[in-house]
Amino acid sequence: MRRFFYATSSDDISNEAETLYPPLSTLPIGTSVTLTENIVHHWCRVLRANIGDQGILFDGFGGEYQVQLQTISKKHATAILLAHVSDDRSNSLITKIGLVVSRGERMDYAIQKSTELGVTAIQLLSSHHGEVNLKPAQVEKKLAHWQQVAIAACEQCGLNRPPLIMAPVSINDWLSNPNVSALNIKTVVSPIMSSLSQDYYYQALEQAADLRLQLSVPAAGQPAMPESLAHVLKQKNAYIQLLIGPEGGLSSEECQQASEAGFTPWQIGTRVLRTETAPVVALATLHALSY
Repeated sequence: MRRFFYATSSDDISNEAETLYPPLSTLPIGTSVTLTENIVHHWCRVLRANIGDQGILFDGFGGEYQVQLQTISKKHATAILLAHVSDDRSNSLITKIGLVVSRGERMDYAIQKSTELGVTAIQLLSSHHGEVNLKPAQVEKKLAHWQQVAIAACEQCGLNRPPLIMAPVSINDWLSNPNVSALNIKTVVSPIMSSLSQDYYYQALEQAADLRLQLSVPAAGQPAMPESLAHVLKQKNAYIQLLIGPEGGLSSEECQQASEAGFTPWQIGTRVLRTETAPVVALATLHALSY
């Protein structure tokens, strides 16, 4: 069955009034729910669904709901909640990536694949050698786009808790306090995630990480794996932060600042990875080591 993200708040940045929908978890089975505009467009118009067709909705608060289309009109549709499945398929390992923004499809790829591999949050960064420096007027639109990339990946892969994509900050500010955005998560995420970001699942992001790793270029004399990694991965609900620089790498000053902030260099193998490949390899390696 097709899966759709049922947003409890609107990401339509052209709307002055934020549209609110009740979390599905607050509604009893058998309730008729009004579908969001995005679901109506995709399911009823693009996929040409009919009354009686069944699908899956998830709102990010845990689990998913089997639903059946009840009514369809030109702009609206309703569905009945048939059953709830509690499995949200989230990883027990909590991960947050500090990722320097790259161009176009490379950034979309990094977010999409990181989502499929279960990342909890991605903090967007600007850096000295970064290719992209967003103007203030661009941030909201780009943030909404990248959050939708993550949501679409969840719809495809079966995850029921989308990662938080956090508005860009300078790498200097983030390294000075890697939890700076977590101090008020609701203000640094796309509006579609503003309500969801307050859920208990994301509260771990407000704590200090158990380990901070900087993906680095292979260098002689540098250990292939930090000694503390294996120990941290044995902890229940371990929280690991990753720092991934731009295609041109971090500057020497940024590397020094990362070291002072407690980030340990981590080189995976002997090859130099692209900025969009590094998060995929790092997350896959962490999850493989944690089993």
